[in-house]
Amino acid sequence: MKTTDDEELVVGIFHHPDLHIHQVEPDEEEHRRYSEGRAEQEEEKRRRANASAPDQLSLALAWNRVDIARSQIFIYGQQWPVGSLEQAMLDALVLDRVDFVKLLIENGVSMHRFLTLSRLEELYNTRHGPSNTLYHLVRDVKKGNLPPDYRISLIDIGLVIEYLMGGAYRCNYTRKRFRTLYHNLFGPKRPKALKLLGMEDDMPIRRGRQKTTRKREEEVDIDLDDPEINHFPFPFHELMVWAVLMKRQKMALFFWQHGEEAMAKALVACKLCKAMAHEASENDMVDDISQELNHNSREFAQLAVELLDQSYKQDEQMAMKLLTYELKNWSNATCLQLAVAAKHRDFIAHTCSQMLLTDMWMGRLRMRKNSGLKVILGLLLPPSILSLEFKNKDEMSYMPQDQEAYLQEKEEEEPEKPVKEKEEEDMEFTVRSYCEAQYNSVLFLSSALSPSLQAQF
Repeated sequence: MKTTDDEELVVGIFHHPDLHIHQVEPDEEEHRRYSEGRAEQEEEKRRRANASAPDQLSLALAWNRVDIARSQIFIYGQQWPVGSLEQAMLDALVLDRVDFVKLLIENGVSMHRFLTLSRLEELYNTRHGPSNTLYHLVRDVKKGNLPPDYRISLIDIGLVIEYLMGGAYRCNYTRKRFRTLYHNLFGPKRPKALKLLGMEDDMPIRRGRQKTTRKREEEVDIDLDDPEINHFPFPFHELMVWAVLMKRQKMALFFWQHGEEAMAKALVACKLCKAMAHEASENDMVDDISQELNHNSREFAQLAVELLDQSYKQDEQMAMKLLTYELKNWSNATCLQLAVAAKHRDFIAHTCSQMLLTDMWMGRLRMRKNSGLKVILGLLLPPSILSLEFKNKDEMSYMPQDQEAYLQEKEEEEPEKPVKEKEEEDMEFTVRSYCEAQYNSVLFLSSALSPSLQAQF
């Protein structure tokens, strides 16, 4: 039988001495594990594909994968259940996920609607995050040992802020209006609320008026969904203070960049961090905590100086008004007063602050070349007083006023208010604030004036 060339070639290959043929037995155990692994991967893919958007966001938040949340979860056309993003925002704040907070704000989360009294209080009571001195500060201001399960209230936070800021600073959390609101919201749930609120201290002396006021407060019907009642007008202020007190520097810097009154927020944060560092060193805590708080204080102090310098370069007069503007959200203080409270020497030594201090010293007298000599000449030769120039009303608008001038101007500009509104105003705090302003002016002139200015006067 003849064979073809192909058949001969195949026979030659099989009989080649270098060719070895082996029959491989399959490893059944390895094959089974591989099959199970593939099945689990496919099941995980199907489960993730079928999971809802809030569940996917929760997983990404737990894994701290903001890239996945940005590219695969927050996609065009995604439908979110009501309140799901607000819960994600609360989790991001508790877990100190700054990138997720930024992402949620970019995707439409309203911080004004999100931040309520109960949520802010929940943030202060979280156990997550770095170690801080808040619990020890609350214990100090309450002057006693706290039970292990003690829940910090916003009233306690207000007392802590006043303790750290010092002086005549009055936190909004301790004002009469807020305490009344807090009592109506949480009073029935907390038997000790009346003692915490201190309502008896602010009631009028007359017994009849006291009963009437308490009766009216009990009859107040508060709508929890009303944003003017249960929400904060400036949520970024409250969240920045929360981040500072909880020693979350990155989160505090993020909230400092948002909202209003950046210079005031930087000075307040500087003062709070510096005071907490002092308390940490006094209470013999870990040295790293005090050092870290001092570092945070210097960081905010530098931001305040840079912001003042930038404002001064753009508009000198506006920068001076910025220093003397009365901050209603910060105890009616001014940036200059906050800088003195924080002992921020670089801020006070800035050219803008020095010019303002010079104007405070000279009063309505317009500063020109050889003004000091003209004043002396006016004392020696009274007719030469006519050569002196004085500022107009617009130029005096940014000047700080003493207590008497302020009250007189306020009575002229504001219409007569009802008796009830007058009683609700904290006039005693206004008096203390402006008395402190006079004292601060003396401190300025004694310790903060530049050498050249001291030599001139």
